[in-house]
Amino acid sequence: MNKNLPPEFYSLLEEIQAIDFVIVELNLYLDTHPQDLEAIKQFNEMTLKSMELKHSFEQQFGPLMNFGRSFSGYPWSWNETPWPWQV
Repeated sequence: MNKNLPPEFYSLLEEIQAIDFVIVELNLYLDTHPQDLEAIKQFNEMTLKSMELKHSFEQQFGPLMNFGRSFSGYPWSWNETPWPWQV
């Protein structure tokens, strides 16, 4: 992995990871508190934010996930490193 990446790559990826952590925690909370409307609203808000951030990341830097969960540009870009889990 010798590719020089701009600081925005790392800051956006870190923001995505933080939002996704919140989503996991809210998901676990809602498993035991399914009637908590405020938590459901927050879950939906964070999910939308995560989707928007991932879309923005992929537009700038390429796919985050494979196997049909992210679109690819031309040429096929999944084989370009670094992959998100390598940074």
